[in-house]
Amino acid sequence: MRPAFRLLANVKQGRYLEPFAPTGLTGLVTHPSPRPTLIYLYRRTLEKLKEFPESSVYRQSTEALTRHRLQIVESTKPPGFDEWLQRVKKAVAENPERFEAARLPDGTYAGIQQGDNKVTVADLEWDGEGMEPTTEGPARTPEELARWQQIMDEVAGKERKPSDFEPKELNWEAEPPLEAEQIAEIENKIGGGLIEEVIQVAEGELKLVEELAKDKPWEELAEKPPAGQWEYFERKA
Repeated sequence: MRPAFRLLANVKQGRYLEPFAPTGLTGLVTHPSPRPTLIYLYRRTLEKLKEFPESSVYRQSTEALTRHRLQIVESTKPPGFDEWLQRVKKAVAENPERFEAARLPDGTYAGIQQGDNKVTVADLEWDGEGMEPTTEGPARTPEELARWQQIMDEVAGKERKPSDFEPKELNWEAEPPLEAEQIAEIENKIGGGLIEEVIQVAEGELKLVEELAKDKPWEELAEKPPAGQWEYFERKA
């Protein structure tokens, strides 16, 4: 039923979903790049889970679910993906030092999507946070979008200055978008609602993993509990 909300809210959609268009769910807009976002979140979660003991039931169950969903997303490739990947690999090979900031612990690169191909190190160092929720309503007109971009460029030009921590912009070509049918296929296979909802769940899971990794609940308690404190909760044979 939930994919139908998107269809009702975005009647004019064609082969591709319109980024930031209403999804039919209040406060949730169409994500502009769901595939690379989910791949980033899932890989980051799997990398963080390596800090947990292999005997951890939470690690085992979360790894299994995350790997399953990652496989679903990675196996769905947008049209022109292979050609895009070859161009990106060529660009990285020609100047690997400049793209080092985008390299993830597993050796892959952060697939951050932008409105154009101008990506700075600050853009690449994304912390996994989701988009700020926006109110539902009609999409901006091309003139309004152009004016908004002009304002943002003017502000960025006045306030942001080059420094040793933010080198020149990198030419990072955005991954081709998934077709609407491909997104629907991912949503059906995962069974977690709209892909934007799946992203929210992945963000929450990553935050939880990071908190648990920091707190290390598998370690011995600093203060031992009194004898017999947990006997009431033990499963009876």
